Amino acid sequence: MPAVLPISAVAERVLAAPPRCAHTRLVCVDGPSGSGKTSFAGRLAAALGGPPVLHMDDIYPGWDGLAAVVPLLRDRIVEPLAAGLPARYRRYDWERREYAEEHDLGTPPLLVVEGVGAGSRPTAGRTALLVWMEAPREERFRRGIARDGESYRPHWERWARQELAHFAADDTEARADLRLDGAPTVALDVEHEVALLT
Repeated sequence: MPAVLPISAVAERVLAAPPRCAHTRLVCVDGPSGSGKTSFAGRLAAALGGPPVLHMDDIYPGWDGLAAVVPLLRDRIVEPLAAGLPARYRRYDWERREYAEEHDLGTPPLLVVEGVGAGSRPTAGRTALLVWMEAPREERFRRGIARDGESYRPHWERWARQELAHFAADDTEARADLRLDGAPTVALDVEHEVALLT
């Protein structure tokens, strides 16, 4: 049976870790689409006192942009923070298919980054905690289509092919500090607990 962990214990682990991105404790939540990263990241941020959360969905340059987001994450977020400089990004407007306004994250003591590619190699050595989330492919697609609509299935399938290539090259799961089950079958309080992958 999978072990159940309070989200507060994950937060304590983050706070006990030294900052490795200059003065910022960087938390990265990665894993395939539909595995529950956004929900978990929001709950973890709440347990951490409300630090900023960067959603990778805000910086992917469209449905074919997974490979392109890795250098963006490095150049706009990780390297500036590591140098003690403010992190900034431009939000991608999915409807207009172009970048929009710029957002300034500053140099926060804590920053949570969630999304596919959040834990890619440019963050290696800079994270206080790298979390990997996983769920069965059928469940992940069900969630995505329920959220976005059946017309988005071809986009999801395109994105899934990019994920497979990215994760195979990046080896993100093997580098994770914590591996979580995004579709647990064990009973838990989903607002306050998470299940570990076995």
